[in-house]
Amino acid sequence: MYAVIETGGKQYAVSPGEEIRVEKLAGEVGDSIQFDKVIAVSDDDGNLTTGGDVAATVGGTISDQGRAKKIIVFKFKRRKMYRRRIGHRQHFTQVKIESINV
Repeated sequence: MYAVIETGGKQYAVSPGEEIRVEKLAGEVGDSIQFDKVIAVSDDDGNLTTGGDVAATVGGTISDQGRAKKIIVFKFKRRKMYRRRIGHRQHFTQVKIESINV
C-alpha cells in the first residue's frame, strides 16, 4: 500500500514505515502530523484511486528537525569582473510515515 501526498509544493510517494524529508513543518520531535492533501492511494490489491475520489489521510510522526548540507551558489559574468559566492542551508523536517487511512 502506498500513497502520493503533496506538501511544501512537492509530491512524495510514501508507504507505512518509511521516512521522508520534507520542507520545514511546524512542530517538535515526537509530535504527530497529518497530511490531508492526498493525490493518489493504492490499496493492497493494486487498485489505484486518484483525483477527487481520494478521501484519505496520511499520518506520521516528526523524527527530526534540521538543516541540510550547505550548497554553494556562484554567479559569474565573464570579462566583467562580476563574481558572487553565496552559501545556503535549507531547513527540513524528517517524518516517519505511520499509517495511511482510507
